Amino acid sequence: MPRAPKGCPHVRLQLEPSAYAEEAGYVWISADRRLAATTSSGRNPLLARGQGTGVLEKLTHEAAAKLSDAFPGPLVLPDDDLALDPKCQPQSFRSWLNEKARNKPTKGRQTLYVAAVPEITSGVGFMEDWLRPSIGKGKKVLSSEKLASPPADDFVEYLSAFYHGLPVKPFPHDLGFVPWTKSKKSSKQGKGTSYVGLLAGNNCTRIRARPSLDGVFKGQLNLNDLLDAAIEMLPDDAYSIILLVNHDMYEDEDDDFCCGRAYGGSRVAVVSSARYHPILDDHAEIDYAHMWPASHCKSYVESVCAAEGLKPEAKATKGVGSVSGPLRVAVEAAKGLKEPSTPEDRRALWFSRLVRTVAHELGHCLGIGHCVYYACVMQGTAGMAEDVRQPPYLCPVCLSKVSYAIAYELQGRKEAGQGEYALERYRSLAEFCDSWGQVGLFAGYGAWLRARLQQLE
Repeated sequence: MPRAPKGCPHVRLQLEPSAYAEEAGYVWISADRRLAATTSSGRNPLLARGQGTGVLEKLTHEAAAKLSDAFPGPLVLPDDDLALDPKCQPQSFRSWLNEKARNKPTKGRQTLYVAAVPEITSGVGFMEDWLRPSIGKGKKVLSSEKLASPPADDFVEYLSAFYHGLPVKPFPHDLGFVPWTKSKKSSKQGKGTSYVGLLAGNNCTRIRARPSLDGVFKGQLNLNDLLDAAIEMLPDDAYSIILLVNHDMYEDEDDDFCCGRAYGGSRVAVVSSARYHPILDDHAEIDYAHMWPASHCKSYVESVCAAEGLKPEAKATKGVGSVSGPLRVAVEAAKGLKEPSTPEDRRALWFSRLVRTVAHELGHCLGIGHCVYYACVMQGTAGMAEDVRQPPYLCPVCLSKVSYAIAYELQGRKEAGQGEYALERYRSLAEFCDSWGQVGLFAGYGAWLRARLQQLE
């Protein structure tokens, strides 16, 4: 992945999909349909009886322009999820609302549980070696520093703000990896497959393991088995549970790795921290200077497209953005921060990446599909380089789903109350970001939130 010049000032911002989007076959949903996607009727909220077509078009254009400073379009760069699947079906608020299989939070089932990383017990001490990546010529083991994984309490605090109104608690039982001694003749064992057990209380689930296909980790755990274990753990009062693991994961025999997945209908999700570790940034070709919010730097986007033989847009001023819009102030807030140099700073960076994915996977438990309307935390991702370019916020379409589920279905608020809920949620997230201001994502997100609050208030 090419990089923009070092010290890039991020003068211009990319507010629309990149030039590569058209090359990939992605067509950005029209402004009219983006606005309509936030309503239960499926109609543009600016539509009025007796209104002329020209008037509606003008109002829609103005509304979309105002939103673009906070909610730009998805970038769609080479090898991004939408570049690989440009026809991904949109899920409007109306579609989500009418989804029969959607799980609604109730008074008796409303708690989000965070299950901390399982302990590696003495019987499976070899799993410690599976945590150390090895890359490059001769497969050099990258073990110069061992960062302690972010604690579960930090995730609880963030999710309490992100899913404001839902109780978030640590899972009450300790988890541990243990030897697996039971045989299972009916199971198909792939090449190099071994087994460990995941113990939760009195229940032990068999977890398949294998070496990673790309050679980065000596051992990976099977994602589907971990999700089965999470289903067994799900407390009676849980809306959903997220299981955190430090080991690398794979989903099927041909899969290099997988960072996270949710069984939305079963209300369980699993996220691995392994590939998010900053020690793998060079291997993943992550451009630190252009992680979100600077991923919307127009010079950077143009340099990536130029590598594919695409010329910059003729209109040089297109997509500059206002000097006080949420995205612009987010870029400025994050721009002054240096690349993390201490173990504590790198651990904080690691955490900032993980919580974005944790929030995303729990969104699937609420029935929210991958977003194609805007750059959004609910976008799909095809790799680590894309992952760090995506924002931590919910777009207007996805926010309408969360607000309805929590403010209306759980708390019983009416339409006006849902708007107030959105403001409360933004304030809660801004307070969290203030305490993590040394991290680029949280510095940018905090600035974005306060600018967005100013727009709404």
